[in-house]
Formats: sequence, structure tokens, C-alpha cells
Amino acid sequence: MDALSYVDPELFVIVPLLYAVGAAIKKSPINDSLIPFILAFVGILLAAAHTLSTAIPADTQELLCAIYRILTQGLLCASASVYANNIVKQVKSKDGNETDTLDSGKTG
Repeated sequence: MDALSYVDPELFVIVPLLYAVGAAIKKSPINDSLIPFILAFVGILLAAAHTLSTAIPADTQELLCAIYRILTQGLLCASASVYANNIVKQVKSKDGNETDTLDSGKTG
């Protein structure tokens, strides 16, 4: 099963954006263990911005569908970004480079 096939094509642009956000956070004093949670939050915000800019829910059913779409698409995009970072780390590890792809020299 290809999990990325569940990401809506118009929202797939969020994935590299989140990767860049993760790289920026990695260079900041923020604890690395918080990066996936921050990316999830930002992914949900970006999915919400796109979803609500294309159609405003007219009733409760549409609102619930929009909330479901926002949450699932935001989380899928964040997961894809973290997954992409892990793939790059694995490839670099096999090449003999054991460092984190987003490594800025800090530990933790």
C-alpha cells in the first residue's frame, strides 16, 4: 500500500514545505523530539488554509467533512515529510555517512 497515494495532489506541495520547516527547526534550539509534532501542527494549518480557501462549509455535514479532510491531509503531509527525511538518512547511512540529514551539529 502506498500511503502517499492518499495525499490529495493539490496538497502534496505541503510535503517539501514541511521538510524545509523541519530543517529550520533542526537548526534552532528547539528539542528535536518536538519536530514531528510541530510539523503535524503546521501541516494541519496549511491543509486548513487550503481547504477553507476553496470552499466554506455550508452546514454541519460539510463542516465535519472539512475538519476530517484538514486533519487527515495535514497529518499525512507531515508524516510524508518525516518519512522523506528518514529515507534520506537511510541512504546517507548506507553511503557511510552516519550523520542526520538535518544535522546542525547539536545533540539530542
